Parts: sequence; structure tokens; C-alpha cells
Amino acid sequence: MRIHFIASETDTAQSALARLIARHSQTPWREAEVVVALGGDGLMLNVMHQNRGLPVYGMNRGTIGFLMNEFSEEDLPARIRQAEAAVTNPLSMTALTADGREYTALAINEVSLLRAGPQAAKLRITVDGKVRMEELVCDGALLCTPAGSTAYNYSANGPILPVGSDVLALTAIAAFRPRRWRGAILRQSSVVRFDVLEPEKRPVMADADSRGVDSVHSVEIRSEASIRHRLLFDPGHGLEERLTREQFV
Repeated sequence: MRIHFIASETDTAQSALARLIARHSQTPWREAEVVVALGGDGLMLNVMHQNRGLPVYGMNRGTIGFLMNEFSEEDLPARIRQAEAAVTNPLSMTALTADGREYTALAINEVSLLRAGPQAAKLRITVDGKVRMEELVCDGALLCTPAGSTAYNYSANGPILPVGSDVLALTAIAAFRPRRWRGAILRQSSVVRFDVLEPEKRPVMADADSRGVDSVHSVEIRSEASIRHRLLFDPGHGLEERLTREQFV
């Protein structure tokens, strides 16, 4: 099996990388059948952003490792052949800033808007060209994929979404008005637009998987169906099982 190995910079991950390359050899990325990522979820997100074709099998050499399999040096080719695949589409963000510049970025987990000053943000929310909320006063809001629903979204009291449900979660972060509004579940095909109200007085930044843009005036987000990321998991420990299990902890 032609494997390309990649690891985070920690001693634990680098040591594992050296042993696995010695055991299986290193295949150049363009000639590989699969990528094996050694680290945590941060590394996995970086690998997915760089790679849009090969399946990725992660092994945890980080901390939480929600997107990773258990680490073992034994029977790696067999584990990869038997692995279950989970397919996820990223979100595409287009942000317009105060100086008229346009920024685009992809997010595998979520796109979030966050207040960048001492006062709460004011946002107008439009879905598929129709204004759904004239004014949301909050610390921020985010739109997430099912794969990202257990990350920042869950910490903000958003729902965990099943893999393959073809929906996105729109979640408020510390909403002040409407005070009890917790968000919405939208079709995956929805196009969501945030307009920043009073941007000079209440500045807002946008973030797509830690790729930040300051002083945004508007942000449009949609699911990028043309890009399919394939994650490989050991049988019985796939992404759907992990998302379900997370709801009962």
C-alpha cells in the first residue's frame, strides 16, 4: 500500500512518524493511495485543507483526537483497508471588509462571526435571499457542518448533527436579543448571509477554521458540494458513531 505519512511537530508524533516510515516507507503525496496523519484534530484539519483527493486515516498522537483513530503501529495496511469512510463537504466563506476587499476561505468545521470590540455585535441574518432575522445582538454566531458540530458549535449550546443528514447548524454565541434564541437547523444547500450592523461602533471579525478576517461588513456562507473530504475510521468507531456517542456523555 502506498502511504504518505504526515505528523504534527510534537516529539510524540515525530517519533511515531520516524518508526512508521522505517516500517512502511514514505510515498510522495502525489503517488500515494492514502494519507496517514499522526497528531490531533488540528493536524487533521490542516491535512484536509491541503488535500482534496486522497482519503485520510488519522491516528491520535495529540490530545482529544475526535477525528482520529487509536494509535497502533501494528497491521496498519489491514486497518486502512478495513476502515469505514465518512464523507464531509466544507463550507465556503466570502467575506467583504470595511475597505472593500473580498476574502474567501474554506472551513471544514465552522465559519464564525465574533465581536471584535467591547460592545456586542449586531447582525442581520439572511437565508436564501430572505431576511430571517433583522437584528441579532450577540457575541457572535456560527454556521457549522455535521463534522464540526461537536466543536465550537457544541460549546455554544448548538446541536450535534448526524453525518449524512444534509443539514447545517446556525448557532448564536451568547445571544442578548432575542435573548432565548439558540439558532436554527438549515438545509445543507442553504446560502446564509450575515450583515454587520453598526460596523464602526461594533466591529466584527470572521473566522473559517482559524483563518481570520478583521473588520467584516458582510459574510456569505454556503456548503461546497464539489469538494468531498474522505475520512477513514476503524470499523465500529466511525464518525457517525462518535457523534452519537458524544450526545450521551
